[in-house]
Amino acid sequence: MLPRMRTRSLCTFLLLAAIATLATACNRNQAGGETAVTLAGSTSVQPFAEHWAETYMGQNPGITINVQGGGSTAGVKAALAGAADVGMCSRELKPDEAAKLKKIVVARDGLTIVVHPSNAVADLTVEQVRSIFAGRIKNWSEVGGADHKMTVVTRENGSGARGAFEELVMNKESIASSALVQDSQGAVRQMVSADAGALGYVSHGVVDASVKPLKIGGVAPTEATLTAGTYPLIRPFLFISKGEPAGAAKAFIDWILSPAGQALAVKEGLIAVQK
Repeated sequence: MLPRMRTRSLCTFLLLAAIATLATACNRNQAGGETAVTLAGSTSVQPFAEHWAETYMGQNPGITINVQGGGSTAGVKAALAGAADVGMCSRELKPDEAAKLKKIVVARDGLTIVVHPSNAVADLTVEQVRSIFAGRIKNWSEVGGADHKMTVVTRENGSGARGAFEELVMNKESIASSALVQDSQGAVRQMVSADAGALGYVSHGVVDASVKPLKIGGVAPTEATLTAGTYPLIRPFLFISKGEPAGAAKAFIDWILSPAGQALAVKEGLIAVQK
């Protein structure tokens, strides 16, 4: 079996190769008279980008927007390599990345801590969440809940959600190795919904009745608190490119930043970009 680091590198290489193949096909479409744009990266941004793309294509016949996942780090690499017209990232860029890439904030998201609906706990502090994910708190009775062992669910290394969570919550502490790692928001939500002792983190826009969102420091993740910036766990959703976006990619981004595109973001549970 390949070591974990080599396995992640191989997966990223295969993803970039697949994106490059898609981009080549898109170029052929463009040569044939159909304009195509390729997006790749954050699986947190992906479902929202797909909704934007679907609406935009419906209004602009002859434009094809292809959206691929792979994670924020893969999105950065795809943008740097030119394998995608636009990379998607759901964390702040690292200094070396920011020096090479143009970033555009297309929306903001509330990172929401979710538990099973039967869990009586309704509110945690950031410090309590940090202690839980670091492995110091292991039972719900320690934070006012039932005597029930916790199941901690996290995202994989390289995902924007995990990067944002580590930045906003962990304060340079490591997530415990006992945490269960999932490779998508849907998988985190499904695992939490099936385990009465579980908790994890997902985008505010993908929370549904199968899980229960917690208040953080007494502040619930609602449209009002997210827009006002009073909810403490807010992260950017970025589109990134090597140089200024141009042509069809720029037109698509401009539409996303327009009142119509931002209204769709809000409808899907995101925070509109404040101008």
